Amino acid sequence: MGKRKEKLSARARAAKRERNREFRTIFINGKQKRVRIEPTIDGIPVDEFIRQNADPIWLHQNEMWEDMQEEPTENRQTSPREPRDTENDIPF
Repeated sequence: MGKRKEKLSARARAAKRERNREFRTIFINGKQKRVRIEPTIDGIPVDEFIRQNADPIWLHQNEMWEDMQEEPTENRQTSPREPRDTENDIPF
């Protein structure tokens, strides 16, 4: 007769539960594989959440310049030496 399996301690059960939350099981070629679950915030991926909710200052502080979008301005000059449109300027 074989040995009985000992029950897991509370700490071991908690560690097992945490590992199971971190991975999900998928099937590849009929075999089970465990893959990491992408982190999400409110059910959407972290990168998408940051793109939707971050302000330009936070993006700059975290060096995420590729996610910054330039704000459109109507009276933007391309170079300081380029002549301005004098019809719309106020003379004083």
